[in-house]
Formats: sequence, structure tokens, C-alpha cells
Amino acid sequence: MAKSPEQEHTVKTFGWAARDSSGVLSPFKFSRRATGDKDVTFRVLYCGICHSDLHMIKNEWGSSTYPVVPGHEIVGVVTEVGSKVQNFKVGDKVGVGCMVGSCNSCDSCANDLENYCPKMVLTYGAKYYDGTTTYGGYSDLMVADEHFVVRIPENLPLDAGAPLLCAGITVYSPLRYYGLDKPGMQVGVVGLGGLGHVAVKFAKAMGVKVTVISTSSNKKEEALKHLGADSFLVSKDQDQMQAAQGTLDGIIDTVSAKHPLLPLIGLLKTHGKLVMVGAPEKPLELPVFPLLMGRKIVGGSTIGGMKETQEMIDFAAKHNITADIEVISMDYVNTAMERLVKADVRYRFVIDIGNTLNSSN
Repeated sequence: MAKSPEQEHTVKTFGWAARDSSGVLSPFKFSRRATGDKDVTFRVLYCGICHSDLHMIKNEWGSSTYPVVPGHEIVGVVTEVGSKVQNFKVGDKVGVGCMVGSCNSCDSCANDLENYCPKMVLTYGAKYYDGTTTYGGYSDLMVADEHFVVRIPENLPLDAGAPLLCAGITVYSPLRYYGLDKPGMQVGVVGLGGLGHVAVKFAKAMGVKVTVISTSSNKKEEALKHLGADSFLVSKDQDQMQAAQGTLDGIIDTVSAKHPLLPLIGLLKTHGKLVMVGAPEKPLELPVFPLLMGRKIVGGSTIGGMKETQEMIDFAAKHNITADIEVISMDYVNTAMERLVKADVRYRFVIDIGNTLNSSN
């Protein structure tokens, strides 16, 4: 049987994939499309591990289709560009985050908010325009439309910069959109994990006074001395929480597990904003009365558009903001996932794809 045009124009790719909801990853050979007119192809050097990867390989959101090649904090070096590519050349340091496509015609796309496009295409586990399944960055090669490729500044290290493509933009965007980026403002960050520690760094660079809110008192020294937060609250300590009532202009809630919102709403000033960026598997209980009494808002936010993502990366480079990472080899990924379940990482695993993927074959 003759090959279709799509099959003719593909590139052999190697990565790691989950085959079922057990979530175990193993070597996987597949094909990516060859470089199209507007495509950028790059050799993947590093890929961060996001909590979303864990949800997806285990089908905890109920939307996974297997095999799943995770990874949407992908950085590397350009090896080929299409004939109509304008902004990138071979040798450039680039990255791809959580999305690789959108409709380019809706209001969201027209306003540089491709992340809210109803037809936004996720970097992995989604259907691309040609009907193929998208595969992520736990692989040696990436091909993406140049519109969805981010330029990585020379002074930003690729390994510690990779998590910014998801964790970074996830907290940067709501700080900007909800007006929590004004010098002198009081902003809380709930959870000191992959998202939370980056949120502290961005907020501090914006001149904001930051309060870290955590269930664990063990993270106090880390928050104050290492990350530079201004204060620390143990959310289970009622006396501490009561003393801080009505002191915060806004809160970025990064927690991805079920947790009570009432104590957090109590920390807000009148007109305060509680912004959810974590994605708990189960619905949270939202008490309305405390919202009414202070004209407070509970909002949400997910990543950012491509223009804002580039802005975030450039801001990070200017202010020397990177994620705190533990670099791992590809064949350690299953152990890393087990540790991620236990929150046993400070604060983001990054896979050294460039040096270890082939040796895992």
C-alpha cells in the first residue's frame, strides 16, 4: 500500500510514553510531521515535569488518550525552520509551553489570548489540525508553528528556565491581569511548590510584599531566607490566620489538592482577589457570604497568550528569575513521578533530555 502524503512527510522521533492509566512511562518510538513552511523544528535539550503530566498519565482528569507523551516545558536549539518562518533561525534557543495551536480567528486570538481560544490545541494529548495526536517534550525532537515558539534569552539557563514555560506564565499572568503587580501591594501565595516558589520570585521582582501561606511550618525558613518572602503563615494555625485577617490585596492559590477556601477569603482586604491557578481533581466548597461582605472576588487563570509568555520570559531574564530545579535523567522519570505525588521535590524536576534520552533507548 502506498504511503499517504502525511506519512511521507514525517520524522522519526523517540521519547517516553504512558500506555495506560497505571502512569508508568517507557520508551516509545513515533513520528512527528516534517518541518512545514511556518514550522520551527528543534532538538529538545530539557523538559520540565509539571503536575499536569502526572494527572494526564494517570487519567486523573478523565481526558487522557493513550499513548501519552507528556511534557510542556520544553526547551532546546533550533535545527530547521520552514521557508516562511520569520522570527527564528537555526541555532536559536527556543521553547514551547502548554499549547501548539489555536483558531487564529476568535476574539481571544485577536487579543493575544490564544490560551482561551475554544479551539486551542494542547502540546500533548490533543488532536492537531491534521488529525494526529500531539506529543510532548519527553522526546528528542519538537516541531511547532513558529507562532507558538518562545525565544529564550541568552542569559536565561535552559534547564532552570524550562519550567517558566508553564509554572512561570501560570503565575505571572494573573499577577498582571488582576492588578497584583503594583509595588507595595500585599499578596499571598498559597503553596510553596513548583508554581508557588516561582510566584514568590515574580511578585518580589514586581515590588510586591509577599506572604507565603503553607500547611507546613517546615517551609518558613525556605520562604523567608531563600526565596525572599516578607512573611509566612501556617494555614492550620488559627491564631496566625486570625491575626492576618483582612491584610492581603490578593492571593495566588497554587494548590492542586482539595483544600478549604474560607480561611483564605478571610485574609483578603475589602475588594481583595483570590485567584485559583492550581487544578484540584475534586470541586472545592465556595462560601458566598464572606464574598458579599467584602465585595471580594474568586477568579481563575490558566497560562497566558504567546505575547505575554514572551514578555514573561524576557522579564525573567531581566530579573534573573529561574525555577529551583532537580535535573534528572530520562530513565529516572518514573521515580520522579512517585516523588512528585509525595511533593518530594524542591521545586521542579527537569529531565536532561539532550544527554540522557538516547542512553535510555
